[in-house]
Amino acid sequence: MSTEPAAQPDSSAVRTALWRALHVQLDSEPHVLVDELGLALADPEPGWERRGDMQPLGTAPFRAAIVARTRYVEDLVVHGGITQYVLLGAGLDTFAQRHAELAGTVTVFEVDRPAPQAWKRQRLLALGLGVPDHLRLVPVDFEADDDWWAALLEAGLDPSVPTVVSSSGVSMYITKAATEATLRRLATLAPGSTVAMTAMLPLELLDAADRPGLEGAARGAAASGTPWISFYTADEIVGLALEAGFAAARYVPTEEVAERYLAGRPDGLTASGGEGILLATT
Repeated sequence: MSTEPAAQPDSSAVRTALWRALHVQLDSEPHVLVDELGLALADPEPGWERRGDMQPLGTAPFRAAIVARTRYVEDLVVHGGITQYVLLGAGLDTFAQRHAELAGTVTVFEVDRPAPQAWKRQRLLALGLGVPDHLRLVPVDFEADDDWWAALLEAGLDPSVPTVVSSSGVSMYITKAATEATLRRLATLAPGSTVAMTAMLPLELLDAADRPGLEGAARGAAASGTPWISFYTADEIVGLALEAGFAAARYVPTEEVAERYLAGRPDGLTASGGEGILLATT
């Protein structure tokens, strides 16, 4: 009998997909990101909208932050003339499906753990979407210290070509040493490449409005066996990128992203400020 773990999505990936769908279903137009495909992939049980982590008012700032930061990174690809897009910890991301117009010009590499990725592949097939050639699913067992870089190269990544790399909602789950090693490897990408990596602020630095919700999320992550173990100040995460060899790096706070995508909305939607973006370029 096989001892392989059952293929299933990570709970955090499902939550992100459902929040994206709620943005379309509950928030006013214009929508920052239109993504209900993730909901179709997740295929949650009926009544999922009544889950505690889906409550419309309490979770609004968090879903706003999710869709705004996703849009921020995706615009780097859509408007940057990039031909390679790498997602480290891809979860239920649907960029490749939502931007079919880029199929002939952008190759998307989704790196994730083997079991969740096998589940996602099955769902893509079940929905009739399949896995087109411009989408490369790259299974990597991070806990077994699989060489994710070698796996990317085997999947067809060309490190001599400018690339956008997204690592969203990952850095809080791994050690700072692992993040440092990841940045050192990514700093070897071709000049003109960009890495966008989210980083969670230390909880004591959060605004009073954001702290209760994020402290609750941290407790929930710990209870589910995936605790948040790494937090970064803006100066710290930028310093790591520069030490890793990037030509330039800056910290993009939630406020800057929100100003770009949420300012002047009729529903007054605002974003939780606990997680900023490291923007590093080679």
